[in-house]
Amino acid sequence: MALPSLHPVDVVLASTRFYSSLPVVGKHLEPFAGLTAMALWSGHYAPAAVRSAISRRTGGAAAAPSDDPAAIVETAADVAAQIRPSRIPPFVRASAQKRRSLYRSSVRYGDHPSQLLDVWRLPELPPGPAPVLLFVPGGAWVQGTRMLQGHTMLHHLVKQGWVCLTMDYRVSPVHRWPRHIADVNAAIAWARANIDRFGGDREFVAVAGCSAGGHLAALAGLTPGDPAFRGELVEHADTSVDAVVGIYGRYDWQDRSTAARRNFQGFLERVVVRRSQAQHPEIYRAASPMARIHRDAPPFLLIHGDQDAIIPVNEARAFRDALAAVSRNAVQYREIPRAGHAFDLVDTSHARRCAVETARFLTDVRQRHLQARPVAV
Repeated sequence: MALPSLHPVDVVLASTRFYSSLPVVGKHLEPFAGLTAMALWSGHYAPAAVRSAISRRTGGAAAAPSDDPAAIVETAADVAAQIRPSRIPPFVRASAQKRRSLYRSSVRYGDHPSQLLDVWRLPELPPGPAPVLLFVPGGAWVQGTRMLQGHTMLHHLVKQGWVCLTMDYRVSPVHRWPRHIADVNAAIAWARANIDRFGGDREFVAVAGCSAGGHLAALAGLTPGDPAFRGELVEHADTSVDAVVGIYGRYDWQDRSTAARRNFQGFLERVVVRRSQAQHPEIYRAASPMARIHRDAPPFLLIHGDQDAIIPVNEARAFRDALAAVSRNAVQYREIPRAGHAFDLVDTSHARRCAVETARFLTDVRQRHLQARPVAV
């Protein structure tokens, strides 16, 4: 195994992999391995995140317009017409939203104990098979749990008659890349083969994700059928998706042009991939949505906060520009003023705006998909 030179961090990470592999108790200790890895790297981002949070809090109520002319930014009046004000943060509302929308919990989409998903839907669906959205949670590829994340968006879509899935997946440092994307593909294939049991339309499956989940959703959308990302799936399993929503995602796994980017690549090398980028550049290129763009990419919606201190907004803009220049399908971009990373967990107005925009985009793609289907004779 080719790794960077041995460092005390490597020893700590090796110990987390050891105790997570212990019989009986190991599976319960896996989350602590991910938290340890996250803690080792979070210090680099903490000062910028704190400065960004202070700036948003002291900047007044008015949102500064985006400096990106291609960004679609709604006015305050537009937002007020769609979103009821609330001071309760989304993570506090998450459990109530789950109680109202959860239909079936801990459904297995694979044989590994971590391959579980929840099905969200109305008790009684509208006539006809319902469109399907698979949500991939974030967590820096070291946490991948269906708790809390995406609940505002999922609840909003459920009220509109969608069947939504939110998943767990295997994460680092216990599981090495590409296990993460293989699990996402396994969940997509499960939905294509089984979602009709829950009233969903197997012919329309979209995928969305936040942060690391945004990376995984984008990569899955751009690489259907890639044998390197199939894991245990049988050869004929369908891993294609009909639309992708990336929410403050990381779309470039190759760039080392700045100190922040080099730090991120070091995190990937030591924690997620556990191989040197210099010696194995093909791994990082294959895992980078920016490098996998092609003409037949599915319709994309990208949502990002303009004050994201973890994944700067310029990275989302660059991915949008590159994708829009090549794809024959729609590429839409929404930039949320005064929003930082994980805005959908801490700010109700931002979370609801994200939900409204996502539902609007997916509903439009769904309608176009239905119009393009051959008429049954």
